[in-house]
Amino acid sequence: MRTKSLKKNKINVITLGCSKNVYDSEVLMGQLKASGKDVVHEQEGNIVVINTCGFIDNAKEESVNTILEYVDKKEQGLVDKVFVTGCLSERYKPDLEKEIPNVDQYFGTSDLPQLLKVLGADYKHELLGERLTTTPKNYAYLKISEGCDRPCSFCAIPLMRGKHVSQTIEKLVSETEKLAKNGVKELILIAQDLTYYGLDIYKKRNLAELLENLVKVEGIEWIRLHYAFPTGFPLDVLELMKREPKICNYIDIPLQHISDSVLKSMRRGTTQEKTTSLLKEFRKTVPDMAIRTTLIVGYPGETEEDFQILKDWVQEMRFERLGCFAYSHEENTHAYLLEDDVPSEVKQQRAAEIMDIQSQISWDLNQEKIGQTFKCIIDRKEGPYFIGRTEFDSPDVDNEVLIDASKFYVKVGDFALIKINDATEFDLYGEPI
Repeated sequence: MRTKSLKKNKINVITLGCSKNVYDSEVLMGQLKASGKDVVHEQEGNIVVINTCGFIDNAKEESVNTILEYVDKKEQGLVDKVFVTGCLSERYKPDLEKEIPNVDQYFGTSDLPQLLKVLGADYKHELLGERLTTTPKNYAYLKISEGCDRPCSFCAIPLMRGKHVSQTIEKLVSETEKLAKNGVKELILIAQDLTYYGLDIYKKRNLAELLENLVKVEGIEWIRLHYAFPTGFPLDVLELMKREPKICNYIDIPLQHISDSVLKSMRRGTTQEKTTSLLKEFRKTVPDMAIRTTLIVGYPGETEEDFQILKDWVQEMRFERLGCFAYSHEENTHAYLLEDDVPSEVKQQRAAEIMDIQSQISWDLNQEKIGQTFKCIIDRKEGPYFIGRTEFDSPDVDNEVLIDASKFYVKVGDFALIKINDATEFDLYGEPI
């Protein structure tokens, strides 16, 4: 049997799923590096750690396929060991151990110390906030809490991530200071639910106080808010957004549906009237705010009438950004007790209809930007273009600003003033001024 010195072992961390998984992978990699391990992200390595997603069918399928791909490589002798962690592993560990036994070991979402031990590393408490970031140098995610206490009927996240636990303001400020020292200019706040932040440790919704502390960190120029829950939204955050230039006029607020009967069955704790009123408050307090939302179509019992209500409302609200998912029937959720009675092709058709409406809205809103000048962060150069974003756009999910690299030069990682001279539904074209 061949033996290798530990020095030759290279650990390849593969991340699937959402930004919260990206963050977890970065923490894992930071710990491994601190123990002197050779660690890379999605490159070649003889030891593979797959950080999986278990949220909806498509994500689960991608995770399983990735595990099978690396188990196959292990059987061919191309890699030595395969470990699996993350949400899919947390949720389906016994099934996975039975179905794919060639994985060396499976770990759940809170098993970081055990995973590190198996990889020959020590869990270092003093490294809190130390991460090996995998995003472009200019932005990074900051996970302000873990888990979720909401009872949404369709969602399996509490099964995989547990109850809501906020991080302290002191810890988050310290982590942000380290990121800023490494050149991070844009901070993207993430959680299962930003609006719940602080309730467990400060006994109040404390997002605004956290933001007031984060804006003081030197070097951070943009702070962006992701995944805010509509029920109980702390309105003092809007006042802060309005007066504080570092907080982007942007919010990601997944609303899921608007028909009252569907919202009630989803256990969202709100109504069409309350949700619409909240969005009007957003627009009134911060008039140029970009609102991103996500919707679910094909939820059990969603009628044509429910869907029509949703379509009309999307037309009326004119969201700057919108994503739409077909409902996924998830075991052990409350909605799993309901009959998954909307046929798959109807779900897909409804999702396509919503995205067609949004595409036209995006086109109209982008045409209005032609001739305007925006402060943009330049993320990368890709093919013939430098690619940037305005404060109204988050990485990977929103519009990009394309600058012709054969005519203009902008520095990757820096801000630039870009005048928009053309636009499509989901991209803007511009030149530096």
